[in-house]
Amino acid sequence: MPKKTSSKKSSKTDFEKSLTELEKLVDTMEQGDLSLEDSLKQFERGVELTHQCQTVLKDAEQKVQILINKSEKALLEDFEEE
Repeated sequence: MPKKTSSKKSSKTDFEKSLTELEKLVDTMEQGDLSLEDSLKQFERGVELTHQCQTVLKDAEQKVQILINKSEKALLEDFEEE
C-alpha cells in the first residue's frame, strides 16, 4: 500500500519549489535577453507562482492565528518549583 505524503510537507516543498522557480524567473527577466513574447510568458508564470506562494503563506498565517487564539484562551497557572 503506498504511503500518503503529509500535506504539511507537501505544502512546504511546493512553496519552496515555487519560490525558487520565481527567483530564477526574476533573474532571467532582469537580464533583459528575452523577447517580448517570452517576457510575457515568464511574467504570466511569475504571477501564477506568486499566487501559489501567497496561498501557502495565507494558510500558514491562519494556522498561526488559530494557535494564538487557542493559547489566549488557556488558563495560566502559577509556576511552582519542586
